[in-house]
Amino acid sequence: MNLSFFDQFSSPSLLGIPLILIAMVFPALLLPSPGNRWINNRLSTLQLWFINLITKQLMTPLDKKGHKWALILTSLMMFLLLTNLLGLLPYTFTPTTQLSMNLALAFPLWLATLLTGLRNQPSVSLGHLLPEGTPTLLIPALILIETTSLLIRPLALGVRLTANLTAGHLLIQLISTATTTLMTTMPVVSLLTLAVLLLLTILEVAVAMIQAYVFVLLLSLYLQENI
Repeated sequence: MNLSFFDQFSSPSLLGIPLILIAMVFPALLLPSPGNRWINNRLSTLQLWFINLITKQLMTPLDKKGHKWALILTSLMMFLLLTNLLGLLPYTFTPTTQLSMNLALAFPLWLATLLTGLRNQPSVSLGHLLPEGTPTLLIPALILIETTSLLIRPLALGVRLTANLTAGHLLIQLISTATTTLMTTMPVVSLLTLAVLLLLTILEVAVAMIQAYVFVLLLSLYLQENI
């Protein structure tokens, strides 16, 4: 059976049962479980330091009212980060390359920030749709444009994460295929391609971390607008 480059993005299955749930739950199993002590070993110390760093970065642009979201945003950040990084390992599946999953994460959280603003300060939230000092003739057009940009935010969140990870995986597979193909015919060119592959892999590790951070950071900025 001939396989295409996009077959790596199809959900793996065993005996007809999709294994995407295991791929989503497995990253959480790598985190050390809490015990009776605050710090059990070096791994727990590193985990607490990393979570503390992420929480500080995410909560800095938020007011004190938004600190209630610290647990949700930090947990989402850790989940996306582990899922993106583990997806770069060989013979693994990256759930965050699925647009349906990314939209399932983006849409409810974006809607929660929007409903929070409409409940607590409806006039301020609706005021974002019309900048102050707008000419009368431009009011209908600006309201339509701002409403469209507001509604397209969850789609932009999901598509951005999906597109970046999908493009990176495709580039890695294309260059790795070229490396193995050229190994027998042009070994020098194959070694150069292998060097490019290593550099691209390092870049993709950075992209996986940055995209997880950008996804959660944008949600925190949307939250800041509504609190």
